[in-house]
Amino acid sequence: MNAGEVSVRNKRVSFAAMFLLLLGGVMGYRNLGRLEDPEFTIKEALVITPYPGASAEEVAAEVTNPIEIACQSLGQLERVESESTRGRSLVRAVMKDRYNQVRIPQVWDELRRKINDAQAQLPPSVRGQSMVVDDFGDVYGVFLAISGEGFTYPELRRYAEFLRRGLIKVGDVKQVELFGEQQETVYLEISRSRLAQLGINEESIYSQLQAKNVISNSGRVRVADRFLPIDPKGGFDSVDDMLEMVIGSDSSGKQLFLKDVATVERGYQDPPRRLLRFDGKPAVGIGISTVKGGNVVTMGKGVRDFLAAQKHEQPLGIEIGEINFQPEAVTVATDAFVFNLFKAVTIVFVVLLIAMGFRAGMIIGGILILTILATILCMFFANILMERISLGAFIIALCMLTDNAIVVTESIKVRVEKGEEKMLVIRESVAQNQWPLLGATAIAVIAFAAIGLSEDATGEYCNSLFWVIFISLALSWVTAITFTPLLCYMFFKPDKAAAERDPYAAAPFRMYRAMLVAALRFRWVTLATVLAMFVAAVYGFGHVKQNFFPPATRPQFLVDAFLPAGTHIRDSEKFAAEIEKYLKTQDGVKHVSTFVGSGGLRFLLVYSPESQNSAFVQFLVNVDDENKIARLVEDVQNHLDEAYPDANVIAKKFLLGPGAGGRVQARFSGPDSGKLREISRQVREIYKQDGGALCVRDDWAEKVQSIRPELLELQARRSGITRVDVSNALETGLEGRTVGFYREPGEAGGGIFPQETRLLPIVARPPEAERSSVDAIHSMQIWSPVAGRMIPLSQVASGTQTSWEDPAVMRRDRFPTITVHADPRTGLPSQLFARVRDKIEKIELPPGYKLEWGGEYEDSGRARAALAEPLPMALVVMVFIVVTLFNSIRTTMVICLAVPLAIIGVTGGLLLTNSAFGFMALLGAIALGGEQIKNSIVLVDEFRTQMTDNGKHPYEAVVDGSVSRLRPVMLVAITTVLGMIPLLQDPFFSAMAVTIMFGLGFACVLTMIVIPVLFVIFFNVHKGGTAPAPFKADSPAPDSSLAGVEATPA
Repeated sequence: MNAGEVSVRNKRVSFAAMFLLLLGGVMGYRNLGRLEDPEFTIKEALVITPYPGASAEEVAAEVTNPIEIACQSLGQLERVESESTRGRSLVRAVMKDRYNQVRIPQVWDELRRKINDAQAQLPPSVRGQSMVVDDFGDVYGVFLAISGEGFTYPELRRYAEFLRRGLIKVGDVKQVELFGEQQETVYLEISRSRLAQLGINEESIYSQLQAKNVISNSGRVRVADRFLPIDPKGGFDSVDDMLEMVIGSDSSGKQLFLKDVATVERGYQDPPRRLLRFDGKPAVGIGISTVKGGNVVTMGKGVRDFLAAQKHEQPLGIEIGEINFQPEAVTVATDAFVFNLFKAVTIVFVVLLIAMGFRAGMIIGGILILTILATILCMFFANILMERISLGAFIIALCMLTDNAIVVTESIKVRVEKGEEKMLVIRESVAQNQWPLLGATAIAVIAFAAIGLSEDATGEYCNSLFWVIFISLALSWVTAITFTPLLCYMFFKPDKAAAERDPYAAAPFRMYRAMLVAALRFRWVTLATVLAMFVAAVYGFGHVKQNFFPPATRPQFLVDAFLPAGTHIRDSEKFAAEIEKYLKTQDGVKHVSTFVGSGGLRFLLVYSPESQNSAFVQFLVNVDDENKIARLVEDVQNHLDEAYPDANVIAKKFLLGPGAGGRVQARFSGPDSGKLREISRQVREIYKQDGGALCVRDDWAEKVQSIRPELLELQARRSGITRVDVSNALETGLEGRTVGFYREPGEAGGGIFPQETRLLPIVARPPEAERSSVDAIHSMQIWSPVAGRMIPLSQVASGTQTSWEDPAVMRRDRFPTITVHADPRTGLPSQLFARVRDKIEKIELPPGYKLEWGGEYEDSGRARAALAEPLPMALVVMVFIVVTLFNSIRTTMVICLAVPLAIIGVTGGLLLTNSAFGFMALLGAIALGGEQIKNSIVLVDEFRTQMTDNGKHPYEAVVDGSVSRLRPVMLVAITTVLGMIPLLQDPFFSAMAVTIMFGLGFACVLTMIVIPVLFVIFFNVHKGGTAPAPFKADSPAPDSSLAGVEATPA
């Protein structure tokens, strides 16, 4: 008793199962987690170590190097990259791809242990300060900007902190981060000339400040039956209280207070590390990330409900703008998916109704909907989210879900309408088709297994594609051999008219039979024609455009601006204000968000924030219509190139898929920084001569000047002054030095929006008049312990020589590495790369130097290499399945040899639509190969059935079998091609859709013409002639039908 017969005999159980699947699918859809992009593990961690006062070279040698060695001792490490700048070391540890989101936390724990062990090798002032950041890959899908005309940063920050306390409790919220909040600072402005007059050591003032502002335990005392704590007063209740602190006495014995020599004011960190502006106004950002497996749509609704509930308490004038609101994008994508799904199902319905009749069309359509809902239910239990990749996989799978049902329905329909007994027909049809269909379905799934087994970043990004297709195709086979026979049993009835007529007498079948007979008669001509087309397609494929991933269609675009190295962040802010005014005047621009000093929070998976750089400005421009972006990008680029020739600016769309920096990158490694800069200059000149590149830059930037006063060692020793004392005096006398912290109690900021308790740094600096220029160095005073008074700095230090130094030292695997970035002005990165590659590779490199290509070329190569790694095993499994099904090597060769010929349709489609062949198109080509093998198996299995069960001559079996399989194969192709139409509007899947549509369209010709031709050539089958029987009959056949055919198997 097979599955179809069991389903029919237990139809109540079958209908109950169908109802549960339908209900479960609907419930699963309502509760399925939703995101814009797949959950993705960024296998990188940052190790940040401050080293104040050290140059980039000193940081690289004394801090970065030991940390790099510690990182390289990890067996899980793929590579280590570092950026050493003045006063800071940043090491990026990149782990191997095979460590997924389950295993990577253990790797980070081991990395922390290695970094802790390396602290003893660092300079004494740095030890214990290294910080490992492993969560910078979190995606803050909701990114808000709080701004308000006339509000100060502390007021904006206080309201942001108030909102953060409530937002963290919203459902599905993982983390709430503030961005662009300014560090409030207490500035203690001490006149150094006044200190010199009074003979007071400023360090003693700083010591007293610290002693007055610390918490100390005073113990407890028993009073009667109570045990009370003792907490003496004396701390600062406000900033102004500092001025009342006694700092000593003058020569007459009069007490001196801090207010006699200093003033105190509250301000912000100067200069700030990074700034956020929204529509031209200073703002504080709030980023909200989603928990793993969470529903960003539900979270977004909860966030908006919370903000609406707080609206009545929101201060008048404060505005909450949306830099990015991912739930809206996900909702639009989900609605578009449902609409595309409806269109695709409708297309399939219409095609099936026309080609197979009302009842058959309704049966297959019903099975299709059942399979889709069952797939959604399985996705819910397997915790597969609904996002960009899985939604596209649904559309792709949709076109394959009907394959099995069509074959089974066609087989049952023809025989039942002829009047054969229903149960017998179902039993024999299911028994005949279940194993070939299982093998064919397995091959179609295995074709996608390469992406499911790929361990690189692209493989993880597209992983859900494989699992959705695997689940849906597996379920399509199960429903085809269980529920489909049940529905056929109920709806199909004997048809006297159909029994009397030939089911394949219609005009399309007659035309196809004539074409097939002609092709078999002129088999060598047919084969030569196909081979010539194959050669032409291979040649034509060289003219197909190449890319990795396409741009996104989100209604936003980016403008990156790199100002000259060393630019002050306040100058960068002025530059940003000018560009904001221009952008706001452009047609279609809704909002402009500006990040000064670094990139923003990672609000999108494919967005890679720029690291801290005071000379960097990024504009995120929201538009009202994504179709305007192409024109806006071109206009903005041309305007900025003309108006700001000193700035390196690029306007660009968001890109889908992995990648950071320029789309074309050339990396040079070698021991000497001067030689690397010379090589970089040559490469940049090549890009400029090309004329088609923009934003050409290297990551070392231009050298910057530094001022180096010379310490007079003998005089300094006599005065008891060290190099550290001089450095402290210079820092305090110009930029300001942190000398302590003011502990501000929470009750200091009461009211509706209470302030969180904070430690505000106390920065000592002279008044503006004493620190306004570099000339202040000559008149600066420094305390001499030997003289017991302030003396001029010029007595122990002379000159203000300037020297040039590297602003950053970039290394890759501990080798100095300079990377030259560029992006194409027009066209694809692959076209720019092809134009400059030979010229750059001809640059003569000294011994010890090497060139590596990065950017899209490297990412694409890695992705394809990772895809190719499991591909041979997948091909072996496919071939083994075919051999198992037919027990014939020659039959397997017939089926497999037709697969490469599908490139004819692929090349023609890509050239005709002017589409680029990228990673997703490659996946489409692999899927096409699986579908081609699947159709070939169905066809060749029919040849076997015609010979073994019906006892026909091999030639007649080939012709009749091909005619009988014409409708199922054509229906599969037509439904697939038409069902793919909605994907043509999606830039991410359009190239894949073109590849499958045109490839499968031509694959029909391969299946229905070339496969029979190859079959008769391999088995030497001729009309009315003698040939070895390709398949051994299960039972003796009449002599007349196998006259002259040998009984030996192939």
